[in-house]
Amino acid sequence: MTIARVTEVSCTSEKSFEDAVKSGIARASKTLRGVSGAWVKEQKVRVDDGKIVEFQVNMMVTFVLDA
Repeated sequence: MTIARVTEVSCTSEKSFEDAVKSGIARASKTLRGVSGAWVKEQKVRVDDGKIVEFQVNMMVTFVLDA
């Protein structure tokens, strides 16, 4: 039997939402073994002087627990 767990991860990027997701998955994979997927729960931008200066994603990362 396989058991998985889900944890929420928040990550930011100055480039794009896609870069924030990639960075979040890369960082989660350093700490969590068996990362098998993720879904983006929320996307936000930070605006300064009318320009987007930061992209943020909150995502749910699924990882399989060791037997």
